[in-house]
Amino acid sequence: MGKIEIIPAIDIIEGKCVRLSQGDYNQKTVYNENPLEVAKMFEGVGIERLHLVDLDGAKAKHIVNYKVLELIASRTKLMIDFGGGLKTGKDLEIAFNSGAEMVTGGSIAVKDRETFLGWLKKYGPEKIILGADAKEGNIAVSGWLETTELPVLDFIENYFEKGIQKVISTDIARDGMLTGPSFELYESILGKFPALELIASGGIAKMDDIFKLDEMNVPGVITGKAIYENKISLKEIEKFIK
Repeated sequence: MGKIEIIPAIDIIEGKCVRLSQGDYNQKTVYNENPLEVAKMFEGVGIERLHLVDLDGAKAKHIVNYKVLELIASRTKLMIDFGGGLKTGKDLEIAFNSGAEMVTGGSIAVKDRETFLGWLKKYGPEKIILGADAKEGNIAVSGWLETTELPVLDFIENYFEKGIQKVISTDIARDGMLTGPSFELYESILGKFPALELIASGGIAKMDDIFKLDEMNVPGVITGKAIYENKISLKEIEKFIK
């Protein structure tokens, strides 16, 4: 046990730490006005990596909250993977210059393969994460506003063959709902791509969910709401890490 990496999520709207339910901007809860404070709290219990999402950017379709990224990157040692609205090479430059260690491309990988593959070529598979958001086994895009006819496994395979190593897969029906993650989805992905650096996301409700993903050999897990709603305490995470 203790192999899975716990990666807390900080979602940003107007510079504040928030959570949405199922990606709905109308169901927004503000948890903290100061994301740096939250990041430092995570760092304090031994967390090494952060999943930072620019929700304003996702809506605007270009990077918006890079100042928050810069602040957290310069004031903590956390390794940050950054996503939300990255559409152009310029967005990526801003993200990396602001201190992101990695970036996640979701919608862009569905809608503009050439651009995404260009990023992969330029920055390499260590820096580029494929976002594979799923709804009923198919890929969903644009902050989950549309579901495609594309099966998740085919989508991943496509990019796996091009050299992608890291994938964040969110089952969006469960995201922010605290109903437990989609174990079947992750089992099927790892069954097909055992070498993939898969990060499970969406639905984590308690430490037991993380233990179970760990037993399944899922390399990483993103959790947000469960921490903010005290379903998982920082003490439990600290104990798990140590």
